[in-house]
Amino acid sequence: MSVFRIVRGSPLSPAEAWRRLTDWPAHGARVPFTRTRVLTARPTGVGTRFAARTGVGRLAFDDPMEIVRWEPPTADRPGTCRLEKRGRVVLGWAEIEVSPSAGGGCRVVWSEDLRLRGLPRAADPLLAAAGRLVFGRAMAGLLRAER
Repeated sequence: MSVFRIVRGSPLSPAEAWRRLTDWPAHGARVPFTRTRVLTARPTGVGTRFAARTGVGRLAFDDPMEIVRWEPPTADRPGTCRLEKRGRVVLGWAEIEVSPSAGGGCRVVWSEDLRLRGLPRAADPLLAAAGRLVFGRAMAGLLRAER
């Protein structure tokens, strides 16, 4: 299991950070060689499905996901979105939590269990490090204040 966790602070309000982090097509613009398309009608919530297609030409694969928990942030509690990865290549789950910070802005925690079918468990540390790098950059870009 290659579980990793990324924690970031942001000057954005929890509601704005949530909006940006759950803009699924915007994720594709932040991850190299990736396009994300939503497969179900809006509004976003439990049951929403989308797929990230990563690669070039025939050397590409889909990473289909489904939202299984959808609780936007409120004044009383943090927001949590949990995705289950349902693909033939990419397996696991991701969870995004957005909570207010004491001094304003918000704190975001992105946790993920990223697995690739056929990859031996010995590769888990390398896969987790790559996940932290790629998703950390994507998260930073989505949360950039001037966006």
